[in-house]
Amino acid sequence: MSDENDNQRIRKPLGLKRSVDAGEVKQTFSHGRTNKVVVEVKRRRVLGKPGSEPAAPPPPPPPPPAPPVAATPAPAPRPARPAPAGETPQERVKRLQLEAEEERLRLAEEARKREEAEAREREEEERRRAEENRRAEEEAAKRAAEAAATPAVEEVAEAPETGDTETAAPAARTDAVPAARRFTPVERPEPKRPAPEVKGKKKDEKRAAPIDAGKDNRRSGKLTVTRALNEDEGRRARSLAALKRAREKERRGQGGPSKPREKQVRDVVVPEAITVGELANRMAEKGADLVKALFNMGMMVTVNQTIDQDTAELLVEEFGHNITRVSASDVDIDTSEDADPEETLRPRPPVVTIMGHVDHGKTSLLDALRGTDVVKGEAGGITQHIGAYQITTKDKSKITFLDTPGHAAFTEMRMRGANVTDIVILVVAGDDGLMPQTIEAINHTKAAGVPMIVAITKSDKPEYNPQKIRERLLEHEIVVEAMSGEVQDVEVSAKTGAGLDKLIEAINLQAELLELKARPDRDAEATVIEAQLDKGRGPVATVLVTRGTLKRGDTFVVGTQSGKVRAIVDDKGQQLKEAGPSMPVEVLGLGGVPSAGDHLTVVENEQRAREVAKYRQEKATEKRTALAPTNFDTMFNNLASNVIEYPVVVKADVQGSVEAIVNALHNLSNDEIKVRVLNAGVGAITESDVLLAAASKAPIIGFNVRPNAKARDLVKRDGVRMMYYDVIYHLTDEIAKEMAGELGPERIETVVGRAEVKQVFPAGKKDKAAGLLVLEGAIRKGLFARLTRQDVIVSATKIASLRRFKDDVDEVRAGLECGVVLEDTNDIKAGDMLEVFSVEERERTL
Repeated sequence: MSDENDNQRIRKPLGLKRSVDAGEVKQTFSHGRTNKVVVEVKRRRVLGKPGSEPAAPPPPPPPPPAPPVAATPAPAPRPARPAPAGETPQERVKRLQLEAEEERLRLAEEARKREEAEAREREEEERRRAEENRRAEEEAAKRAAEAAATPAVEEVAEAPETGDTETAAPAARTDAVPAARRFTPVERPEPKRPAPEVKGKKKDEKRAAPIDAGKDNRRSGKLTVTRALNEDEGRRARSLAALKRAREKERRGQGGPSKPREKQVRDVVVPEAITVGELANRMAEKGADLVKALFNMGMMVTVNQTIDQDTAELLVEEFGHNITRVSASDVDIDTSEDADPEETLRPRPPVVTIMGHVDHGKTSLLDALRGTDVVKGEAGGITQHIGAYQITTKDKSKITFLDTPGHAAFTEMRMRGANVTDIVILVVAGDDGLMPQTIEAINHTKAAGVPMIVAITKSDKPEYNPQKIRERLLEHEIVVEAMSGEVQDVEVSAKTGAGLDKLIEAINLQAELLELKARPDRDAEATVIEAQLDKGRGPVATVLVTRGTLKRGDTFVVGTQSGKVRAIVDDKGQQLKEAGPSMPVEVLGLGGVPSAGDHLTVVENEQRAREVAKYRQEKATEKRTALAPTNFDTMFNNLASNVIEYPVVVKADVQGSVEAIVNALHNLSNDEIKVRVLNAGVGAITESDVLLAAASKAPIIGFNVRPNAKARDLVKRDGVRMMYYDVIYHLTDEIAKEMAGELGPERIETVVGRAEVKQVFPAGKKDKAAGLLVLEGAIRKGLFARLTRQDVIVSATKIASLRRFKDDVDEVRAGLECGVVLEDTNDIKAGDMLEVFSVEERERTL
């Protein structure tokens, strides 16, 4: 039954002719399943015209003419092997493939042998031809020598008789010309032509046939099965470097050891850190050689590891190269050693800084010189910004003035003014004398090493005493000319204008002695005096040009910011096209607000400016985020400290005011409370400032600035506290009170008396009473007490009851005995000490 089912399931294909050999293959699957598949092997059919007999194979082509050299007979095909009995179709296909591969390899080997034999025959033929040519040349030379020995006339006479005119004529023309070279004629080799195709051959044999040189070879590069399996055909061509190496090797083998090539010395640029592989590429050396040298130095490294600059220098010197050290700081601009030639320098106006104590008349004196009234615009009548102005005197000479604040908080501004100036005018009020900021200005001037002129102001007041000022200046080693010194002093009055001409004359005299010069025809360099964020104009910097000429359109870098000069405005508000040395101007076009005191440098293009600014920003970020070195002691002290932080957000109108406010706030900090400035910036109060303050519950301090519309809405919504000021000492006073309020009132303890516990008695069910002997002061009822045992505090409590014998008393003095009951403690033993003290709370001040 199973056989019948199998026969029904597997049917062989039907056909008139058996052009197909069919076989069965049994397939086995997992879980015991099997399947039988019919495999067909088709034969190649040769089709012809209907009714015609099959075409006979074409006759073989006639053999080509035999070359002069005997050719190797073509290899006979190998007889086919008989098929083994019981061979399956798969085994038959596999056997045929193996036979085809063996046949291909055999043919390739025989072809190789034939080519080698032909090459040997060609070499022998060439040697034979060369030998025959040599013999012909020798014979020709002999005949020429014999012809030269016979007289030319005889040869001409004999020539008609012998009939050898062709040989005699050349001999008559010249004596030393040799006969023409004669060569053995060689039959031209016939090109190989493809044999005619025989029907019934396989496609692979057709493709393997050689291609005629005269035919189109466009498809000659096509990859076929035969060509892919043939290792000799289609082989990759050797590279130029491989050919050079082979020729060099051949030259060395023929001519012995060649001269060693000269080592090329290179200039190797080495940064602060470099990998071994990159260093090997820059030195044109092998990476393995560098690793070997490092191993000899005792460093176990690989090609991909990074080494420092010093190690790289040792390697470069060991291999005989020159090192060029570079670092990341080379990107920055260094103008410290950039000195201008003496012949390019031209005279420039002097830069004069007015310094002194607050309210001594500095700005009023400058207003009198300029014919303006700046002091009315200052809040509180005191200068809180550094100003830069240029005036023209009666003799058409120019002087640049810098006006610095006199308040104690503006130390940075005064120091900045002293560093960029040529001459310092020390303003001292004749009715007041030397004050702390006057002394500070003297110290800044000495540190900067610039000459000083003393201007004793307010000469119109009745209590004016200039002699007292001159004597007080002796305390600080300043000897004026009136007291046989070198420092000039001028008595002036800004109100009446007395002495102003003498002051200008003294400035010109001092500038003439200094011989101030600068080079105007070069890229400008300047120093930032003040910077601010203007609502309509953006970041604005007041700069003082130190050398060169600043022009509109120049690309510059200043501090961590870069930009392009869009406009130049002088102190009178007029637009300029350029600004020369010693000229104070406002520059528009910055990318951000720079810090006061930064140096402005004009560079060649914007790419260079951005590169320098980016490097400086990275260095500033590293400096800001760098952690100070710490140890376990400082770590645990910080964890255990109970310092209260007072967070604030500071916004001011100019950069100098921001610096002054931040320094003043840090000076208010002490061991118990410290100011933490969350953000300090220039410009109006923005939404980000309000959000930051709301998140930290910090007040916002606005110095001469106000919030914008969106910021005001956020202030109302989040309830952020705003503190507006226009005078700096009002700001510091208010913040000091706020910080004192954060700490709360100050508690002051006063010890009232001390007593010794003699005996302990029970008092009631739970409490205990202590019998005391008062040693110092007095013991009072209701005061705070501290119980100590062997100088260690046992408890801090309060006296609940005080008795003398059986009576309640309020106070027991020294030398008397008493009994006390302490609150919330019963840990009392004989020999303990009781210290009684009072606590007084006072308003805290910083």
